[in-house]
Amino acid sequence: MKQGLPLIVTRADPGGAATVERAKALGLDARHLPLFAARPLDWAVPADGFDALLLTSAQAVRLAGPGLANLAGLPAYAVGPATAAAAEAAGLAVVMTGPGDGQSLLDAMASRRIGRILWLCGHDRSAFDARDAQVTPVPVYAVDPFDPPPGWDEAVAGPAVLLAHSVRGAARIAELVGSARAHLSLVAISGAVAAAAGEGWRDIAIAEQPHDASMLAAARILCQKGR
Repeated sequence: MKQGLPLIVTRADPGGAATVERAKALGLDARHLPLFAARPLDWAVPADGFDALLLTSAQAVRLAGPGLANLAGLPAYAVGPATAAAAEAAGLAVVMTGPGDGQSLLDAMASRRIGRILWLCGHDRSAFDARDAQVTPVPVYAVDPFDPPPGWDEAVAGPAVLLAHSVRGAARIAELVGSARAHLSLVAISGAVAAAAGEGWRDIAIAEQPHDASMLAAARILCQKGR
């Protein structure tokens, strides 16, 4: 039986489809209405030598292309189990999986005195404190917004719960729903993402941990609350 309010997932594929699958397994009425699409970028491995590879998104692994094979000799540090699984499937040697936060993982790398870090990232990325390390970001993918898909207006016309996986995602959702947020609820992956969504929501919740499972646990409560 579907539980309560519909859940709207707006993140780009393949992450969006995976989130919908997990939500449906929990009995939630999940609807995939992506507002972004990911695409690969041309890139090359810098000539400088590196001690380790930093991966903060599974998208970086999936969209890096054949150039990723040139980095198989570097120990990889991954944020979250999904990124680690994608890296291992691509033939990389994952030596540490962080709890889902890039800064925490960088801090752990700094404690190991890892000096030269190659970061495969998106075109739009968060800023981290590199501590004493030298972090070289190399964008390998971009996530672009596009017009809401068919069914968006109907989905947000009544009470529903939306997921915001990023600052850009939260800002885009807030812009599109406008004053309709008064009857909509939002689950944000972090406090910064919640802040980007602004005020005026029927309910807003922040995931206890910055990953899908924690977001869906919070979403389930809001979906049931609105039933």
